[in-house]
Amino acid sequence: MPAWLLWLIASGLFAAGEVASLDLVLLMFAGGALGGMSVALLGGEVWLQLVAFIVVSTALLVVVRPIAKRQLLDRTPEQIDGVASYVGRTAVVSERVDEHAGRVRLGHDEWTARTQLDGEAYDVGDEVRIVQIEGPIAYVSHT
Repeated sequence: MPAWLLWLIASGLFAAGEVASLDLVLLMFAGGALGGMSVALLGGEVWLQLVAFIVVSTALLVVVRPIAKRQLLDRTPEQIDGVASYVGRTAVVSERVDEHAGRVRLGHDEWTARTQLDGEAYDVGDEVRIVQIEGPIAYVSHT
């Protein structure tokens, strides 16, 4: 089996291991294995392939990994996802909403809705703001 193919397989195994660890270390080793594969394709000796692997892996670990990790960590805490992303958005009443029942349309989705305060009610076509979501129910108020 040619050496370049072994390096390619090693790179794939490192990349697959990265999926399990999510620490961005094995991914840098995968890049180093691609460096070793490149030297093998150019006809370099095994020791040169190993040197390429070590140099590329080290460079990726020292330069790329900290930048990539910082980018991932800096953006994740502020990211709002799931149903929390709907809070604050406006919706249109599709079935009269009061404290007991109702429905609103938010984009292409339709939600069961209730008013936030007792005594409030909104008629079909009214625009409301989603103020809270608990399970399948969106609590709404004035826009």
